[in-house]
Amino acid sequence: MSAFEETADGPIEVIQVLFALHQGFGAQELCGPLEILSKAHHKINDPTTKAFECTFAAPSQGVTSSSGLTVKADIDLSTAHEDLNEYDVLIIPGGDGVETVLKNNSEPLELIKAFAKLQISDPSKERTLMSIGTGSLLLAQTGILQGLAATTHPDYYTKMEIICKDAARRGDLEQTDVMEENYVVNNARFELGEKLEENPFVLSKRPDGRRKSIARKGSNAWKESVKRRESNARRASLRLGGLRLITSGGITSGLDASLYLVAAMVSHESAQEVARVMQYTWNKGVTVEGIDV
Repeated sequence: MSAFEETADGPIEVIQVLFALHQGFGAQELCGPLEILSKAHHKINDPTTKAFECTFAAPSQGVTSSSGLTVKADIDLSTAHEDLNEYDVLIIPGGDGVETVLKNNSEPLELIKAFAKLQISDPSKERTLMSIGTGSLLLAQTGILQGLAATTHPDYYTKMEIICKDAARRGDLEQTDVMEENYVVNNARFELGEKLEENPFVLSKRPDGRRKSIARKGSNAWKESVKRRESNARRASLRLGGLRLITSGGITSGLDASLYLVAAMVSHESAQEVARVMQYTWNKGVTVEGIDV
C-alpha cells in the first residue's frame, strides 16, 4: 500500500481511506463519498495527483447493500484491524443493516473503537473518523461520542439520543449534543487568516438565520498541515487524542461531508472543483470544536 504518488514535482502524499462495510449497508452512502474522494486531486485537473486511495473492508468477501448491490471486499476485518495504523480516514456508511449490527453488537463496532483508541495512544498522526447517515448510530453505540456533538439521518434523531444516553450511563455520564445539522465536525484544524469574512471555513450564522454562531466550516488543508502540524501534546489534549470526527445526516449530507473532507485534507479549491464536475451544490455543515493552527 503506497502512501505516495510520484509526479514531476516529486512525491505527493496519498491519503489512505478505509470503508468499513456491513451486510445491508446503504449503497448510496458508500458510492456518494467514494465518487467524491475518487475525483479529488492535489492539483486540479492533474490526474497524476490523486488525493485519496480507498480500501473496502467487510466481514466476508462479498457484502450486499440493502438495495441489492454486492461489493467485493479488498480485505477482511481481521486484516483491517492488523493494518489499521496505515489508514488516515475510516468511513462508516449507514443503511438498514445498522439495526442488525446494533442488535448483535458486531463489527464494525470493534473497528471503530480500535481506530479511536489508536488516535488516543498515538496522537502524532492526524486521523479522521466519518460516518454517513445512520452510521453515526454505530459511533454512538461505542461511546466515543460522549462529550461531543453529532448528527444523523433526521428520522433517527430520537434513536440517536437514546443510544447516546445509554452510552453515557455505561461510561462517565458525559452527554452527546445531538444536533439537527447537515454534518457536524469535532476536533477540526483551522487557518483563520486575516479576514474572517473571506474564510470559506467560517460560519457566521446558521443557514436558517435563527442565531449567530462561531461554528466554523472546514480546516487546514492536508498538504499544509504536513508542513506545520500542531504539537503532539496539543493534539493529545483534545478529546479522542485530536481525532477529527465527522457525522453526517442523510445521503446528500454524506456528499456534503465528503466535500468538507476534501477541503479539510486537500484544499478548498479541490472540493469546489469536485462539486463543479459533479454539478452538485455543496451545502455546508458546522464545526463545533477545533483549534487554530
